Amino acid sequence: MVYILLKRAIDICGSLILWIIFFPVCLVTAVAIKLDSPGPILADTPDRVGKEGRLFKLFKFRSMIVNAHETLRTNPKFSKLYSEYKKNSYKLKEDPRVTRIGRFIRKHSIDEIPQLLNVLRGEMSLVGPRPYYPDELVDQQRKYPHTQELVKVVLSAKPGITGHWQVSGRSEVNFDKRIKMDADYVKKRSIVLDITILFKSPWAMISGKGAV
Repeated sequence: MVYILLKRAIDICGSLILWIIFFPVCLVTAVAIKLDSPGPILADTPDRVGKEGRLFKLFKFRSMIVNAHETLRTNPKFSKLYSEYKKNSYKLKEDPRVTRIGRFIRKHSIDEIPQLLNVLRGEMSLVGPRPYYPDELVDQQRKYPHTQELVKVVLSAKPGITGHWQVSGRSEVNFDKRIKMDADYVKKRSIVLDITILFKSPWAMISGKGAV
C-alpha cells in the first residue's frame, strides 16, 4: 500500500514537472506535424489494454499517416507488411506509414510525451509494463503459449510510459523476452527500481537506440 501511494505521488508530481519542461517541445512538435502531413496532431490509434485488462485511450503525437492502424490490417496493399509486422512482434524496422516528422519523433520518443495525460488520469504510470493492443496480446500469446501466465502478471499493474525493457533494449526485444522483462519488473517493482529506470530513460530517449 505504501508503494502504491508513493508511486502515485511520484506519477502526479513527475508528470506535472515533465509537462512544464516539455511544453515548448510539444508546441514545436504539434506545428511540425500539421505542416508535414494532413491529419490530426494526436494519433488515431485503437484503445490499449491497461491494468486488469481495462481498455483505455492512449495519447500519442501522430507519427504516421491518418488511419494507419486500420490501413495496415485491412488494405490488401499492406498484407505482406502486416504479416511481417506480426512476425516481428508487432514492430516494423521500415514502416512506409511513418511520416517524415514521425521518424524523428519516434526515434527520440517525443511522440510519447502526451502519455503524461494518461498518467495524470490514473490510466498509466511513469514506469510500468508496455501498454499493448488487444489483438497484439491475443496473437502473441498464440505464437508464444508459454507467455500466458506472464501476461496475467503484467496486466496486474498499470502500464508505463517507460519501463524495464525500454531502457534495456527497447523495440529490438521480441514479445516473449519483452513480456518476461515486464513480468519481472512487476514482481520486483519498488520505488528504488522505478527511480533507477526513470534515470536511465533520458539516454534511451536521446540516443534513440532500438526505436522504430
